Amino acid sequence: MQNMQNMQLRIEAHTLPGSDCAPGPDFPGVSGIEVAVQRKDRPAELLAPQPGDAATARWAFDCTFTPDGELRGPYVQNRLGGRFVYLSWTGRHPEEETARMFRRAKLMLAQVPPPVLAEARRRGALVARLALTDAKGHPVCGRVAPPAVEWTADEPA
Repeated sequence: MQNMQNMQLRIEAHTLPGSDCAPGPDFPGVSGIEVAVQRKDRPAELLAPQPGDAATARWAFDCTFTPDGELRGPYVQNRLGGRFVYLSWTGRHPEEETARMFRRAKLMLAQVPPPVLAEARRRGALVARLALTDAKGHPVCGRVAPPAVEWTADEPA
């Protein structure tokens, strides 16, 4: 493809749930929690796992902005419903010895406001800012849409 443009995608997270989450009616409880960006089509390949009790977590990776306006790259997923980035949560259930993925959050790139995306393309970086704890105190999961995620444009870090 001609006229591909590199751009950085940065995720800046705060309000992490902690390293342990107690069991609840719809949650089995997990310990040793970490969160990371999942590589496309490789669920076990995680970028820079961060502890669940960190004050903040941050990831930055390169993407390509195609001439038709899509972001592509090793951490940009493309499934039915559009392009997105997975934040994967790993930890151990009480009866397990090894950690495994137990939930994921989807940052939907189609929900980036067009003026923000255009500015990010011009400046070189698209930034997602979000809290990683849900209303129950558990790791956030499912589709994360504005206002739960704030999309802005910035210079590459």
